[in-house]
Amino acid sequence: MRGKRSKQYRKLMQQYGMVFGFREPYQVLVDAQTIQDTEHFKMDLLSGLERTLSGKVKPMITQCSIRHLYTLSDLSQPEKDALISTAKTMERRRCNHHTLDEALSTLECLSNVIDPKKSLTNKHRYIVASQDEDVRRFCREVRGVPLVYVKRSVMVMEPMAEGSMGVREDIERSKFSSGLRGRGAGLLGKRKRGEDEGPDVHVRKDKPVTSIPEVDKTAVKKKKAKGPKGPNPLSVKKAKKGERRRSKAR
Repeated sequence: MRGKRSKQYRKLMQQYGMVFGFREPYQVLVDAQTIQDTEHFKMDLLSGLERTLSGKVKPMITQCSIRHLYTLSDLSQPEKDALISTAKTMERRRCNHHTLDEALSTLECLSNVIDPKKSLTNKHRYIVASQDEDVRRFCREVRGVPLVYVKRSVMVMEPMAEGSMGVREDIERSKFSSGLRGRGAGLLGKRKRGEDEGPDVHVRKDKPVTSIPEVDKTAVKKKKAKGPKGPNPLSVKKAKKGERRRSKAR
């Protein structure tokens, strides 16, 4: 089952690459809850992302998500320090919310990073690894956002959302129609033999074109008319010796 799922994820990332231009290393936005869950299940976050996405990744985290880790109250200080040290190994993605007194929610922060102009397009080609259902619901509305989350110590990649599927189908439909138009233009450009053409003669530039000699119809031999044929001598039954002597005596 693991091999089958890996093959499906690889094909899915190939589709994201062909339609939306995703390239390695993939930029993955990770939220604070994903870091907590991977630490809880003793998972290697970087290896899990690379295995799921079938390629090199560049994990990124926003300032708001790091502030969420600092404000955790249900963990001991060593556990909190371990989560913060894991977050600091990732590349910092500026969300421009560091000047606020309190950190924004994960949904507000990531939505401003992924689609700041509210155009429903993933301009910077981010992959989102989030445990927040509201974040994933928002990302499904934005075209071209791969989604990853952890479920029971297994990293799962969601299928392509309807909006992204629509973009892929539009591209495939345009390619198909352009191929038909090109094929039709090629057929219209060809001339049929015998229509507004002379005889098929190879013209050389160094010699003038001479007239083609007419064929003498009388010189063509007529085929013999077919008539009844005799029996096949190989299939005729041979006469016996006694019958031969009688025929000679007669």
